[in-house]
Amino acid sequence: MRIKRGNVRTLKRKRLLRQTKGYRWGRKNKVKLARVAILKAGVYAYRDRRRKKRDFRRLWNIRINASVREFGLSYSQFINLMQKNKIGLNRKMLSDLANSEPKVFEEIVKEVKK
Repeated sequence: MRIKRGNVRTLKRKRLLRQTKGYRWGRKNKVKLARVAILKAGVYAYRDRRRKKRDFRRLWNIRINASVREFGLSYSQFINLMQKNKIGLNRKMLSDLANSEPKVFEEIVKEVKK
């Protein structure tokens, strides 16, 4: 018996090529290259969803460190004093305050230094 799957095969190929829209060179219109490109894109997306969390935490730490240096503290000293004084602000909020509300951040630093 003859297997007729022209329809299914065309739909699969169309779906694959729709996913690679915007890719460069042959990866947008050659099925073999498109398949590899999609697999790699998925791997990178999975990896970078986890990596994004690391990268942002590093950025927040750098911003806090830069802001705290103006008051004669280092990042590690500041975080240590925050824990001792039981001030429960996370790094994201501290970074945001240091960036957008310097006066409020200054008050926090003064409170910590007491």
